[in-house]
Amino acid sequence: MSDGIVIIPTYNEIENIESIIRAVFALPKPFHVLIVDDNSPDKTADKVMELQKEFSDQLFLALRKKKSGLGTAYVHGFKWALKNDYKYIFEMDADFSHNPNDLEKLYDACHNGADLAIGSRYVTGVNVVNWPLSRVLLSYFASVYVRMITGMKIMDATAGFICYRREVLEKINLDAIKFIGYAFQIEMKYRAFAKNFNIQEVPVIFTDRTKGQSKMSGAIIKEAIFGVISLRFRKFLNRL
Repeated sequence: MSDGIVIIPTYNEIENIESIIRAVFALPKPFHVLIVDDNSPDKTADKVMELQKEFSDQLFLALRKKKSGLGTAYVHGFKWALKNDYKYIFEMDADFSHNPNDLEKLYDACHNGADLAIGSRYVTGVNVVNWPLSRVLLSYFASVYVRMITGMKIMDATAGFICYRREVLEKINLDAIKFIGYAFQIEMKYRAFAKNFNIQEVPVIFTDRTKGQSKMSGAIIKEAIFGVISLRFRKFLNRL
């Protein structure tokens, strides 16, 4: 049994999926894994189903009909995790940009008092490996922008490596989440911030993927820029 489940959304991650699953299950602390796959053409889900024969009590698969966005994949996973009584619920990418070894750091932070623990690239400087300077600057100053608009003191507002205590997700209206791209990460943090949950940042090193393709796009960046203003306005109107 495990009190923590790691949600990993996937779309065409056949090159990474087996390695990331095995890396999580090799940790000293037992975690369960839920893969939320958007019907990947490269048969990512088939590989997960194959691995379920080996990890029948630890590995779970939610297969969706089509690619529907990161945010909706996580919301789907959150609801599944709450329904199945997990106490600590994690977000993590499939591509090893998030080091599975750091899951225990996030778990410890929440186990010791944090309501939401963020694997932060910027809380102790800039801890990013293999990104071009333009991408580092975009990410870093996006967090600066978010802090200016929202008033949150979070150094890495767009981070996607997170541990939630279940109480946070129970208090957030998951059906009201607006954004589906990286703005989703900002929205989740802002909703937790607006409800006065204890948010802590845990320093991690982010390493860009070496296999597969990034899902970043101009539309995702645009959603994040204008979405932050929308979030602040809705909080002002008490509509969060």
